[in-house]
Amino acid sequence: MSSIFNKYLEIIKTLPIKKSYTKEDILIPELLIEEVKDVSLYYCAHNEYMNSNAKIFIVGITPGFNQMNKSLVAARKCTEEGVSKEEIPYICKKEARFEGSLRKNIISMLNELELQKKYGLNDSSQLFGDHDYLLHTTSMIPYATFVKGKNYTGHQPPLLKSELLMKYIETYFYPQLEILKDALIIPLGKSVEEVLVKLIEAGKLKEEQCLLGFPHPSGANAHRHEQFATHKETMMKKIKNYKMPQEIQG
Repeated sequence: MSSIFNKYLEIIKTLPIKKSYTKEDILIPELLIEEVKDVSLYYCAHNEYMNSNAKIFIVGITPGFNQMNKSLVAARKCTEEGVSKEEIPYICKKEARFEGSLRKNIISMLNELELQKKYGLNDSSQLFGDHDYLLHTTSMIPYATFVKGKNYTGHQPPLLKSELLMKYIETYFYPQLEILKDALIIPLGKSVEEVLVKLIEAGKLKEEQCLLGFPHPSGANAHRHEQFATHKETMMKKIKNYKMPQEIQG
């Protein structure tokens, strides 16, 4: 368990007990990780958890305010109920990962790609429920990132050109990728995809394990249906044909 988690858990214990926080409640100096010019990063509890045995690896850019909110509400509730420190990150992960419409849209697209059939499920929603041992989800930047107080979308500043944000990706995301280097990787949106493409070009990932073309599931992405339709057939073939090395050996 990271020393960062222990530090911020003590701060979380001082938050009021609520079902939902406002920005005034949690975008506070005590939870600020780093701030450079217009870019601010705030602590989230759910990205402390790592499922090192996952076969499916869904990757976003950064938690938004809603995910940050959910993770801190869950963590605060855990501290009040006396849940052990070891259990808190997993509980926060279950509560916060791609919560709300994001999760609903991801599940809908995965079902349309027939991912559930590949892994013997009835529905891809089981990945977020009783079959979550198959799944690891993360954000390349583990902390909620805001630009001028608004959720960072990966564009301004451009992710690959931001020394600040790439520092967190290299420190946090790359080690997870090394652990799950053989998993089927689902990047949420073009900014995440651009990072994976660079790793593919560097020989650190296999193109056939990455569902390139998977759109960002946000309702604000007006082109997601068109993007999905364009790449659907290719993604379905990748899912059907991809085998992790242990499956090939077996």
